[in-house]
Amino acid sequence: MDGKGRWMDNVFIERLWRSLKHEEVYLRDYANVRELERGLGRWMERYNHWRPHQALGNQTPQQWYRPGAKAASASVETHTKQAA
Repeated sequence: MDGKGRWMDNVFIERLWRSLKHEEVYLRDYANVRELERGLGRWMERYNHWRPHQALGNQTPQQWYRPGAKAASASVETHTKQAA
């Protein structure tokens, strides 16, 4: 892989970590590691299964990487409307 490809990979990973930190970690006061793990798990579940991503044509990663998994689309609409 050339240097440009590695840079692009880093852009996506850095964006993921930035979102995780600003939307979950910095907003919570975890009492212990177990609470942290649960919070991160909930955030990743939301991120992957019902949060649409502009870079993926407003699909969730679940829908994008598993095209047959369209059942989550109703859930995406519900959660998106609730978040607005």
